[in-house]
Amino acid sequence: MLAKRIIPCLDIKDGRTVKGINFKNLRDAGDPVALAARYAQEGADELVFLDISATEQRRRTLQTLVLNVAKALDIPFTVGGGIASLEDAHRVLKNGADKVAINSAAVKTPDLINTLAAEFGNQCIVVAIDAKQVDHQWKVHLVGGKEPTDLDLFQWAQEVEQRGAGEILFTSMDHDGTKNGFACSALAALSKKVRLPIIASGGAGNIDHFIEVFQEGNADAALAASVFHFDEISIPELKQNLKNNHLQIRL
Repeated sequence: MLAKRIIPCLDIKDGRTVKGINFKNLRDAGDPVALAARYAQEGADELVFLDISATEQRRRTLQTLVLNVAKALDIPFTVGGGIASLEDAHRVLKNGADKVAINSAAVKTPDLINTLAAEFGNQCIVVAIDAKQVDHQWKVHLVGGKEPTDLDLFQWAQEVEQRGAGEILFTSMDHDGTKNGFACSALAALSKKVRLPIIASGGAGNIDHFIEVFQEGNADAALAASVFHFDEISIPELKQNLKNNHLQIRL
């Protein structure tokens, strides 16, 4: 059995790390490079960097910042936001990312998943899916949650797998920033629909939530932001608690 992974997330806007609730009311959370270095030192398994305004502003990911963050790391590094072409992905990987995450561009041009997987390998491609419940159905949203679609979460996840993605990063918009726990029921259902590793995102508030997302949600990795940025949970303490609950984890 593969070890469960703990992944801090840097949501980037105007060159700073930010965090909100339900994708709204963003507040400053610190310098991305300093946070990245800290998380690597504290034992994070990976780091995710999401340039959350790149797609909305129709620009490329902040390349210099990606490079500076990569220099501060010795752990796997995933970068997303504004990646809409093979050229964009090449640039991000050249600047130090180990994986690229695509979201809106994947929905609008699904063949991009096939193209990137063929060029870089499945293990390099993460498809991020932001979804919320609409009339009791999980619907995919784009452009940082601002653009609703009729696309069903589970059907889209299956297509993503068929097209060659190596991993799915599922963020529940309903749970994002609430600190009330992850969307464990949806995650458990998703894990039955696809064989890909699933990164759970949205809702971490305490250590028990991480235990639940692995035991009940069947997630392969748990991503969180504010609980790490604002020192509410320490990664070493979290990992020790996960191990004490018989979860395989790298200490």
